[in-house]
Order: sequence, then C-alpha cells, then structure tokens
Amino acid sequence: MKTEKNILIAFLLNIVFSIFEFIGGAISGSVAIMSDAVHDLGDATSIGISYFLEKKSKKKPDEKYTYGYIRYSVIGSIITTTILIVGSVLVIFESIKRIINPVEIDYSKMIIFAIFGVVINFIAAYVTKEGDSLNQKSVNLHMLEDVLGWVVVLIGAVIMKFTDISLIDPILSIGVAVFILINAIKNLKTVIDLFLEKTPKEIDISEIKEHLIKIDNVIDVHHIHIWSIDGYENLATMHIVANSFDKEIKHKIKEELKEHGINHSTIEFESVNECCDEEECEINHSNNEMHHHHHHHHH
Repeated sequence: MKTEKNILIAFLLNIVFSIFEFIGGAISGSVAIMSDAVHDLGDATSIGISYFLEKKSKKKPDEKYTYGYIRYSVIGSIITTTILIVGSVLVIFESIKRIINPVEIDYSKMIIFAIFGVVINFIAAYVTKEGDSLNQKSVNLHMLEDVLGWVVVLIGAVIMKFTDISLIDPILSIGVAVFILINAIKNLKTVIDLFLEKTPKEIDISEIKEHLIKIDNVIDVHHIHIWSIDGYENLATMHIVANSFDKEIKHKIKEELKEHGINHSTIEFESVNECCDEEECEINHSNNEMHHHHHHHHH
C-alpha cells in the first residue's frame, strides 16, 4: 500500500510541477527549464501508468497468471522508459536549435524558478524513497534525477547571471537530456533481459551445478533454468540424476539453491539408468545406454 500511495503523491506533484515549469521556461526563456519540464511531464505520465500497473501487479497469482501479476509493474517500467527516451531526444533537438539561434534569457527569473525546482523535487524525492518494486525504484530514480537536473540548472543560471554567456543554457539542457537518455536505455535493457528470461546477473549456473553435484547421491544435474519475474525473486527448474530419492536429498538441494538466492525451485528427479529425452542427457547416460543395447541383443 505504501508504494502505491507514494506513487500517487509523486504523480500529482509532477503533473502540477511540469505545468509550472513550462510557464517558467516560457517566462524566463530558458530551454534548460523547458528540458526539465519535458522530463517531468514524462515522469508524470509514466508514474501515472506505474500507479495503475502497480495496483494490478499486487494481485495474487491465479489460474490465468500463475506467476502473479508482477510483470505488469515491469511493463510500467518499459512505458516510462520509452517516454523518457522520446522526451530527451526532443529536448536535444530543441537545444541544438537554440545553440544555432540564441534567445534572450531572463537570468533572475531563471534562478528563482530553479530554487523552487530544487526544493519541490527534493521534497518529492524524499516522500517517495520507500518501496521496493522495480517500478518504485524507477519512480524514485526519476525524482532524484529531477533534483539533480534542477541543481544543474540553478548553478547554470547563477553562472550566466555573472558571465552573460547564454550558450550555457542549451548546453546544460543537452547535458541533462543525455543523462536521462543513458539511464533510460540502461533501464530498458534490464527490463528486456527479464522478458527474455535471461539468467539473473548475480547467478552463476556452473557454480550452482558444481555445488549441487557435491551433495551425497547426486550424480548429475542438467536442464538448469533460472529466471526472474521482477528482477528480485529468482525461480529455477532442473533435472537431478540421483542414486536414491528421499526428502533429505531434496531438502539439501533446496537449501543450496536458497543460498544462491533462489527461493522457488521445481526439481525433477531421474534414476541412474533412466534417460530423459534430451540430447544433453543421452551424453551423460551413454554408458547405461550401451548396457541396454547389450540386453536387447541377447533376447
């Protein structure tokens, strides 16, 4: 619940604020403030989407979504990121136009707006810092970026007031936009990895395999699949070839997996002379296969 309430507060703050910024940017003639406005508007929409998807993602697993609805929250992250990417590209274009045709800027107004920006965004970032979904993390990241963006604008405005180099404005703006762009792309990569069921980066399958084979009676481990639904919880499935099956061996395997951060695992056991249909398996059990063939010839 906490996460949801935070997201809603952040959403309202951002919407109000981006309107305030567009006006501020227009009055002071600063494209750096405009670029922050685009950023905030992007944040607001994405936070709004996050809010609804976060609500949905909290639903418990059912027969339709056996893993639960968590990935809806991840989709929120994709939409957010896309909005930010588009926004920052537009800002970069605007700034380049400004470098070519400079515009008169009212530095004092810009300084006043920037001070407001820092204060309000700092409050927003502070309010939304609790929470642990990927979504909440990205929302909070936006908030921190907003604070940084404004600090940069403030410093820029002060420098310009004293030096009167108006070129600093569009350059700052491009800086902020590029920063947003790089972060957004990184975020997108994480999300795509989740949807491609890539092995979570903190997990080393060969190491897990080594550890499992050391357990008594475990002869071989294959078909290891490890994936994550939301970037936090890891799941695994695997086939274990064992001399004997009992609760003990299963318990040991599950414990070992927990140590590697896998709390949900599904294990299929095979006996030594049974062969599952996979090629990987035929190689592992090829000796047994030979014996089988001998028997067949005798009959």
